Amino acid sequence: MSARILDGAAVAARLRAEIGDQVTSLVAEGRRAPGLAVVLVGDNPASHVYVRNKGVATRKAGMVSTEHRLPGDATEAELLALVAQLNADEAIDGILVQLPLPAQVRPEKVLAAIDPEKDVDGFHALNVGRLWGGETGLVPCTPRGCMKLIAEAGRDIGGMDAVVIGRSGIVGKPMTQLLLAANCTVTIAHSRTRDLSEVCRRADILVAAVGAPNLVTAAFIKPGATVIDVGINRVAKPDGGLRLVGDVAFDTAVGVAGAITPVPGGVGPMTIACLLENTLMAYRRRMNG
Repeated sequence: MSARILDGAAVAARLRAEIGDQVTSLVAEGRRAPGLAVVLVGDNPASHVYVRNKGVATRKAGMVSTEHRLPGDATEAELLALVAQLNADEAIDGILVQLPLPAQVRPEKVLAAIDPEKDVDGFHALNVGRLWGGETGLVPCTPRGCMKLIAEAGRDIGGMDAVVIGRSGIVGKPMTQLLLAANCTVTIAHSRTRDLSEVCRRADILVAAVGAPNLVTAAFIKPGATVIDVGINRVAKPDGGLRLVGDVAFDTAVGVAGAITPVPGGVGPMTIACLLENTLMAYRRRMNG
């Protein structure tokens, strides 16, 4: 048995094209294009790559992309002042503050300052509450992308057992609520879970989001399960340099799972595509359609 590979790059490309078509129609009607502002503080190399990729994707979809860069020694007050400025800008529909932030800045303070209607990351407490209350709102991009990939497997997931490894507010917790809303029975597992492999083997849907390279082996996977690998880990190659691997040991898991996402090329592309989807959603909510 060899699993179906869930091609996140292809699914993301379709989604981006659909969003681009909608933006083109809006502009053809004489309306302004949606605007996304991304804020980057400091010189984290990975953050620079993410911000650049987000900008490219935003512009390709016909949206307006603005980037705001602050030095690594910027104060919390300076960042909060910038967020307030973007909150008040009627041409900006989405605000994303790239994490991580420097040590002198409290991320919870900054995220709480973003207008919830422009919170395209879905991290504001109001949007978290909306998600857990079953209301329509802005959902964190990575879990939203995971759900689209699960749907791509083509199975009716209502009533299935799902296990999410990881309890972060960025992926694990919102992923749990989205699966609950899809009528799954959900278990959250984490670093303190006893007999983790046994817990995971019960899952019809297994989402690995813990940041541990190759943690999930074939022994963790129920035959035929859908496996979503959120992990992005850089590990040394035998001949030098680094390579990307997920939380799932793909080479062994692919022989047991029914469907599986690769790393790279699985969840990663979906995160940026869902950011664009959230930006368009925020635009429509603010513009009443």
